[in-house]
Amino acid sequence: MKKTRPVVEALDDTLSPLKLKRVGIDTYRENVAYLHRECDLYRAEGFQALSKVEIRANGQRILASLNVVDDAAIVDCDQLGLSEDAYASLGVEEDHPVSVSQAEPPTSIPALHRKIAGERLSRDDFRDIIRDIAELRYSKIELTAFVVACDRGELDREEVFYLSDAMGRVGRRLDWHEHPVVDKHCIGGIPGNRTSMLVVPIVAAHGLLCPKTSSRAITSPSGTADTMEVLANVDLPFDDLGDIVRTHRGCLAWGGTSQLSPADDVLISVERPLSIDSPGQMVASILSKKSAAGSSHLLLDIPVGPNAKVRSMPEARQLRKLFEFVAKCMGLTLDVVITDGSQPVGRGIGPVLEARDVMRVLTNHPEAPMDLRQKSLRLAGRMLEFDPDVRGGDGFGIARDILDSGRALEKMQAIIRAQGEKPFDPDAPPLASKSFEVVAAAEGVVTAIDNLKLARIARLAGAPKAAGAGVDVFVRIGDDVHAGQPLYRVYAAFRNELAFAHRSSERDNGITIGRQDEITRLNVEF
Repeated sequence: MKKTRPVVEALDDTLSPLKLKRVGIDTYRENVAYLHRECDLYRAEGFQALSKVEIRANGQRILASLNVVDDAAIVDCDQLGLSEDAYASLGVEEDHPVSVSQAEPPTSIPALHRKIAGERLSRDDFRDIIRDIAELRYSKIELTAFVVACDRGELDREEVFYLSDAMGRVGRRLDWHEHPVVDKHCIGGIPGNRTSMLVVPIVAAHGLLCPKTSSRAITSPSGTADTMEVLANVDLPFDDLGDIVRTHRGCLAWGGTSQLSPADDVLISVERPLSIDSPGQMVASILSKKSAAGSSHLLLDIPVGPNAKVRSMPEARQLRKLFEFVAKCMGLTLDVVITDGSQPVGRGIGPVLEARDVMRVLTNHPEAPMDLRQKSLRLAGRMLEFDPDVRGGDGFGIARDILDSGRALEKMQAIIRAQGEKPFDPDAPPLASKSFEVVAAAEGVVTAIDNLKLARIARLAGAPKAAGAGVDVFVRIGDDVHAGQPLYRVYAAFRNELAFAHRSSERDNGITIGRQDEITRLNVEF
């Protein structure tokens, strides 16, 4: 095989003497290739727009969706253009000769058709589908068909396990060679809520191994990785992260380069634009990544609130049962906590503001947000009870002692230095230069805070792309306010973004003021 491969590639290059061109287009986790309509290869091979093609160069091979262009300024007749994602995946320089051929159709397409028809799929069916998805053999249309076919009510609990297991087995799988390996995850949807950046140093200071890889924001004003990036580098080679974890017992890094459950990243690129986040797909996404990362114990936070992903206690309990069933099948020890998601956690919404809140809690600052501190301590306490030497109920006290003594701060500083420290002063955070305040229109009591609305205003202001942009919230549900009192301040780096956020806040500022008896309290099961 090794002897014949260069001959085959040389023959292919002769048949399709195209030069590689980097086309500066961000196609969001999709490999896209560009051929000129008058290209000899295009006419000879009978290519069609949006069909899958196989591209080979210098021993590398990728699959891409084909776009056909008529403008020679994009690609000429002797060139093959690649989007930014595809160019990075192929890993060769511009003008390198490349060969192009039609890709073989995915072998799992019959199983996909059966799922579209509403049939129940087997474990092997899901493995075949996920392997083809991870290898980028599916077009966006086929990916969309799979996501919609697996949407709410279309997967039974065994199928959710099959999907989770298949996703976790494709890609890198880690083994830390010790037990337990703990992790914490929140299903999301609550602005602020940067508890991971407090839980990890507390748990790591206790001695438990906690390799935390997190995502960047896609539709929210900040993800854990975006906020941590204010303090330290998060985009690090995985081998370096392994050394950091073994030395310091934890990390807070971006998981985008880890290749853990890579099919999940592909599916997310379709789910998010469609606003599809069904229970089955959510369970598979979270548990597949934790299993692949070598975690043995997982603490899962499910916030419940009128503007959260989960909006009622019955829905939360049903989701908890599904998580527990699949986790047990995958050999994961799972502890699910249902928390109050009726309002933001912490004051800041946006990378710099959230980093300020985290560091103020770690330094026991007098202006540290107490809700963020208390929730983080409760979560950390539950995680510490994964340690067989910690008795049930003792975790909260241990977590509080670690935080109050400064050990959590020392651990966080060590992790920050190891990942590559960036200068940051929580008393003078580098906020965006332009701002405006939203004030109460009348006297009363804050009866509700719309998480979705405040998150949207923060994004319109430029977060997370502009790290210093966002919303600084001054009130909580139950607070008395008077007319003209500031409710929150919006920061933006550019005039247009400030104007977008201002217009949105004028239409609906996201904070309801009424009477004390209009407040609805959630009875969460912490």
